[in-house]
Amino acid sequence: MPRGYPRYVLAVMVGINFLNYLDRYILPAVATKIQGEFHLTDSQVGLLGSAFLLVYAVATIPFGIWADRGVRKTVVAVGVTIWSLATLFTGLARNYVQLFMARAVLGIGEASYYPAGTALLGDYFRKEGRARAMSVWAAGTAVGIAVGFAGGGIIAGSLGWRVAFYMTAVPGLVFAVLAFGLREPLRGAAEARGPQTRAAAPITWRTFARLLEIPALRATIAAETALFFVLGGAAFWLPTYLSRRFGLGTGAAGTLAGGVLVVGLLAGSLLGGTIADRLTRRRGAASNLPVGIAGFLAGAVLVALALVMPSLVLFVPMFLLGAASLYLYNGPYTAIKQNVVLPTVRASAVTIALLIEHLLGDSYAPWAIGRVSDALHSLQLALLILLPPLLVLAALFASLGLRHEDRDGREMEARWASASVVP
Repeated sequence: MPRGYPRYVLAVMVGINFLNYLDRYILPAVATKIQGEFHLTDSQVGLLGSAFLLVYAVATIPFGIWADRGVRKTVVAVGVTIWSLATLFTGLARNYVQLFMARAVLGIGEASYYPAGTALLGDYFRKEGRARAMSVWAAGTAVGIAVGFAGGGIIAGSLGWRVAFYMTAVPGLVFAVLAFGLREPLRGAAEARGPQTRAAAPITWRTFARLLEIPALRATIAAETALFFVLGGAAFWLPTYLSRRFGLGTGAAGTLAGGVLVVGLLAGSLLGGTIADRLTRRRGAASNLPVGIAGFLAGAVLVALALVMPSLVLFVPMFLLGAASLYLYNGPYTAIKQNVVLPTVRASAVTIALLIEHLLGDSYAPWAIGRVSDALHSLQLALLILLPPLLVLAALFASLGLRHEDRDGREMEARWASASVVP
């Protein structure tokens, strides 16, 4: 395999991740247009986001099992094809039910990508650089959210909200072809010791139960569950909040929301991975969890302050710093899910994490925030009541795994090194 091939794979995966979040975040950017056309309440608009996330969470199970049993690049490519078509049909929807169904199918397609993609990259990059690689991968998320918000809002304002969805389908199909053409690495190819194999491990419900016995993985999942409510809810409602609080139009609100999130996500993700890898090398012990904990606590304070700022000039820098702090976790916590589990069940580890995190975290966040907003007649108050306390809770959950992270990683390495056949 050519020396630079892992970087090519990473570039393709970054592009797919860009489209993943572009398709996902066009909806919040054009929500006010859709709400006006179909005469929807905040709860109904939030339910569109929840429909995607609920189906996404459940669909990760079959796709995650397929990824550990089969060819991971194929799982990724099939998923990209499905979600690109679902995005097209979102633009074609003529009533709320059709719109709801299209967003649900989007969840099926996107459920394939993260478990298979994480496991694929885990076999291209060694532990010492894995957090940084995962952070670069996450950069696609940032750009996708930005273009979804900004591009979606601008296109909706000039050409209509349906066109915003039509324009994202073709690039997705192009990247599906690129994914089909990737080389499938051997499982364990990036480990310092142990076998490298094409064989797949048998995946059963007992596999998922055993994964949840790993303390560092449990702590990571618990922390991300609380965090995902915050991230999913805030991202969904941010353009609407900017419109109501500061009087911005659809295009301006989407552009500003996208800009704030992309800068915060890029800065936080890249910085978090770099800090975690350097701390690990300096201390000689895994140091991913502390990076996220610091970000959660700082983010709780900064997000709360941003929400009470009386002007846009004060809100933007405060929320930007809050977003950067929250996304410090991104690369490090993705790396944990690879570092503490065997190469043959990495997609399954991501699957069980996503299932729990989305079902109990962000799947209902847009709807819940909308519901509280309807009850209190204040989106600002709904966000203040729900978001900062959950960030503190995320930090507490992550702290439960601090003394286990390095030990769990070393135990996995020893077990894999001693294996002569697929465990």
